[in-house]
Amino acid sequence: MLFISLPALSGVDLVKVTKSENRMYLLDRGKVIKEYHVAFGENPKGHKQQEGDKKTPEGTYTLDYKKEDSSFYRAMHISYPNRSDLANAASKGVSAGGFIMVHGQRNKVSRLSSIIQQYNWTNGCIALTK
Repeated sequence: MLFISLPALSGVDLVKVTKSENRMYLLDRGKVIKEYHVAFGENPKGHKQQEGDKKTPEGTYTLDYKKEDSSFYRAMHISYPNRSDLANAASKGVSAGGFIMVHGQRNKVSRLSSIIQQYNWTNGCIALTK
């Protein structure tokens, strides 16, 4: 499971991602106000351990900025890796990776989203459609 705290987003104070259900929930004071089907990395089970493992992180993170020039619709960066992730990767002699986002479909291919979203297709990001 992944919990993402949000800095001052109107009406939403937490994003809960349940990987086993391919669901993302937007919550306000513990109440679900919106729900999405999401896709993950090609190897979604378990916590992201290193760059290239195609896993989506598990734990508690923050959406810390919006990537304005992203190739994907409305990409928002997740604060992975944290100190624990970095220490774990260092102990294994690998890079923790990073640049994990919550985003929509690749720009200009949204018409294929209903097909694409049936599969875990990202490199570890969380992808959704409207």
